[in-house]
Parts: sequence; structure tokens; C-alpha cells
Amino acid sequence: MEEGAFHRMKELPIVDGELVLRCVEKQDLKELYELIYSDDVPEWKQWDAPYYPLKHESYESFEQGMLKRMDVDPGDSKPVSIRIIESDRQIVGTISYYIEDELSMWLEMGIVIYRSVQWGRGVGTRSLVMWSSHLFEQMPLVRVGLTTWSGNERMMRAAVKAGLQVEGRMRKCRIVRGQYYDSIRMGMLREEWEQKLAPHTSRNVNN
Repeated sequence: MEEGAFHRMKELPIVDGELVLRCVEKQDLKELYELIYSDDVPEWKQWDAPYYPLKHESYESFEQGMLKRMDVDPGDSKPVSIRIIESDRQIVGTISYYIEDELSMWLEMGIVIYRSVQWGRGVGTRSLVMWSSHLFEQMPLVRVGLTTWSGNERMMRAAVKAGLQVEGRMRKCRIVRGQYYDSIRMGMLREEWEQKLAPHTSRNVNN
């Protein structure tokens, strides 16, 4: 891959005060790799889909995979699928999306806050608000979704605060540390997102 190819359609950061969702840069990769793989059993993985074991990979393999993901086809109108979450200029996590079905533009979001010191501070909620708005603005979506599990109550609360609601609950289909948990499907429709924006829009117009 040509050096710097992923800069061809670099997108502007999404900013809310000290919180920034920005495109991944090549110089971020070593820090990201350390955040993900420095511990054999990282604390963040106990909450982020712990039923899927974390597969450790070499830095070279990680870098190659990320560079490929960061490369942007100039002919593709979709926004970059992964961004860094930065708080007070420190990398704290990543936020992403993937397309489940191209025909209906069924899209699922993903978010990981690697630094536990940031948990419970609203970073996840605010990031989901910023990211879901960006995706609705940039693509002809009718819905954004997110999948989690019933043991991750903090994630469920953050998603609800961001405007998503529980759409489906597959009971006792996940096993974590020997206990059964539910798989939780959450989502928000475009019209629900627009209704959520309406009060803010009205205030801005009146001001």
C-alpha cells in the first residue's frame, strides 16, 4: 500500500469540548497496540464481548490490519469505519461501525473504552451520541444498532442515554465466567434521532 494512502480522504474530527473522535493516524498505532495487548487479561476485555477470547497478535500483523482498515477508496462515499476516542488529548478508546447488510444499510456500531479510569464519566454516552449523529448525517441510514450482553449494564445505560432502546433480548445465550447472560440488541431509528435533535434545533433557532 502506498505510504500515506489513507490520508486521501481524511475526515474532520468530531469535537465536543475535550472529547474528540478523530481518524486514526499511523503514529497512533503503537499506543493503540499497547492499550489493547499490553496485559494478558486486560480489564476492558472483561466487559467487551468477554465470551470471545482476545487473540493476541504481533505488532506487525496489527499494523498491517489497521493500515488496511484506514485506507480509503476515493470512490466510496461511506465515512471511515473506525475513529479514535480522545479525551483531553489522550487516547482512551475507539469507536467504529460495520455494515451487516448493504441492501438495507443495516449498520452496527462498536465502542471500546480501554482506560478504566474513564469509565463512568460519560465518555461512552457522549461518544455514541456524536458517532450516531455523524453516521445518520453521512449515510442514508434508517437505523443504527449496537449489540451487547446483559452483564454489561454500564454499556446498556450509556446506549439508552444516547437514544438507543432495547429491541431484542436473546435469553441465556452467552456464558461469561460460568454464568449465563442474555444477548442484547439495541437500536435507534432515524426518526427517533431527529426527534431527539428537535429540542436542540428549536433552542438554536430561538436564540
